[in-house]
Amino acid sequence: MNNIDIQSLYGLKYNPFLPNIPKEALYALPGSEIFELRIRSMAEQGGFALITGEPGLGKSKTLHKMACSLERIPDLTVGVMQRPQSKLGDFYRELGELFNVALSPANRYGGFKMLRERWIHHCQTTLFKPVLLIDEAQHVSDECLTELRILQSHQFDSKNLLFTVLCGDNRLPERFRSPELLPLGSRIGPRLVLEPLSPEQLQNYLRFALDQAGNSQLMSDELIRTLASHAANNLRVLNQMAAELLNAAAIKELPVIDESLFFQIFSPSRSRPRQNQKDPF
Repeated sequence: MNNIDIQSLYGLKYNPFLPNIPKEALYALPGSEIFELRIRSMAEQGGFALITGEPGLGKSKTLHKMACSLERIPDLTVGVMQRPQSKLGDFYRELGELFNVALSPANRYGGFKMLRERWIHHCQTTLFKPVLLIDEAQHVSDECLTELRILQSHQFDSKNLLFTVLCGDNRLPERFRSPELLPLGSRIGPRLVLEPLSPEQLQNYLRFALDQAGNSQLMSDELIRTLASHAANNLRVLNQMAAELLNAAAIKELPVIDESLFFQIFSPSRSRPRQNQKDPF
């Protein structure tokens, strides 16, 4: 069943368990609100910040929520890098596109100098402060990270021209201990380490998601508790299970999703291979 039918059947403004939820429905994970306040207060000064955690804990949505918050600050310009795995030439090209500066990969020094001059001019005349957000930053090469550090510094490292938030899995902190990236690692200021969520925290998330979507009574309390206790403390797993339940309930046109449907869908017997019966002859 498609999302339009599901939304119509249950009076939902959107499907709360799919990635493309509206920005006002983004959930604040534990510790993220204080981290976001620190970023808002430090963004104009430049520097680096870091968000890390295992897959499925909500790193990308936390970065998305932060981007929406930073975009409301008048003197900031926020750019989100879409291709973190790019080679150096493409990395420079995308950086230039984000901040409206022509960077020529064939002339790295010229592009580097032009970008600095552009930023300095904006800072002096329009209070323009660039902020760069990089999701899946574990895929950024050492070479590009080093260039980013050098590009950011000004006046013998006494002034930062850019604020960068790196977001990625737990490989990132390990990389910053290497000799090549230690100079960048030592410059990282605020750090947010996302931890697995407890069943109680996952229940809070589910109730928030349903309420924001417009139907807080869609799932029974028993189902919410059951889902939260079977999601391996992982937000992505929880959303995937909830989305599957919502689709199954819509097909059956159930008025409320309860625990019985959970056991129909996720019972271990569904995935257990049938035992071969002995030939009676």
